Amino acid sequence: MERCSVGEKRKGSALDMNEKKTKRVIRVWCDGCYDMVHFGHANQLRQAKAMGDYLVVGVHTDEEITKHKGPPVFTEQERYKMVRGIKWVDEVVEGAPYITTIETLNKYNCDFCVHGDDITLDATGEDTYRYVKAAGRYKECQRTAGISTTDLVGRMLLLTKQHHNRDGEYKPNKKEVDISRDSTTHSPWTGISQFLPTTQKIIQFAEGKEPKPNDKIIYVAGAFDLFHIGHLDFLEKAKEKGDYLIVGLHTDPVVNCYRGSNYPIMNLHERVLSVLACKYVNEVVIGAPYSVTSDLMNHFKVDYVFHGSTPIPPDVDGSDPYAEPKKLGKFSILDSGSDMTTQKIVERIIEHRLDFENRNEAKEKKEIAAFEALMRKKKIENNCA
Repeated sequence: MERCSVGEKRKGSALDMNEKKTKRVIRVWCDGCYDMVHFGHANQLRQAKAMGDYLVVGVHTDEEITKHKGPPVFTEQERYKMVRGIKWVDEVVEGAPYITTIETLNKYNCDFCVHGDDITLDATGEDTYRYVKAAGRYKECQRTAGISTTDLVGRMLLLTKQHHNRDGEYKPNKKEVDISRDSTTHSPWTGISQFLPTTQKIIQFAEGKEPKPNDKIIYVAGAFDLFHIGHLDFLEKAKEKGDYLIVGLHTDPVVNCYRGSNYPIMNLHERVLSVLACKYVNEVVIGAPYSVTSDLMNHFKVDYVFHGSTPIPPDVDGSDPYAEPKKLGKFSILDSGSDMTTQKIVERIIEHRLDFENRNEAKEKKEIAAFEALMRKKKIENNCA
């Protein structure tokens, strides 16, 4: 066995500890609209945080987004709050400029900027990250395939069940298919392919910590469709009531049964990742039963069950889904203080349908033009090589 000198021992202990203490914190910058915050946004921020130690996220104003892209669905105050609720975010900069500059990175002491491997264009059709790219202070992360704000807006505009269609279930009629072809995005960067969930993705989003022996365990359940500030406020209040928060997510058929129409807008696996990204959530039950049973409460050692102030539809047999926790004296209605609902978001979209359709169309045209220009440039470079 090799022996080390006294000096080497000291280097391996005290000196190494000093080096760790003086290690410089790597500050990472991300920015964007973060409109209708979904798991694609969260996944970008998760990857960005992994590239450093401290994540600063700049969020654009409504005015800037409207100028460069078109009207946002959520207000800037709603978007600021939603981004602060993502577990990997350390700091939010309100009113960040749409075009990312070296001056912005320096102002917030950030080493580099991270964005997905698609492209974001300003009002003139130029890359919004051109300055940080030229300075070598730009890194890319993998864009989450199968999700975008543009697609979610398209789903609401269509008002069909195509987004969670399964064999043997609802089949769209010809008119709906024709609308779909005209309304959904076909951009080379943000065009939507079917979202394919994997266990690895869930593991990346999950906290992975078991409750401590003396933790007070809180259980809530619902659809949590189009995860929004109403959900965020409710989960924050629920977490304040205990130490460990478990969220039960109902399956698509169950949600459709009590919500009707085309709900849920997002399928179960999309909703799972959106909820897991919330910093107040410790665990998610995928496909939780609609009625909270004694078996469920015993299995997860639930101390208390909460539901929001929205109406509670009965189960298919007409029974109260919260009868068991009520009988045990372990149920309460919890008012989050927010009046936002998934239905209100859909109403916003429908009310401004033409604006959003025009936004999606203009965005797609700009991205296709930029993509074609990039392909021409690469072809010329390959020919010259």
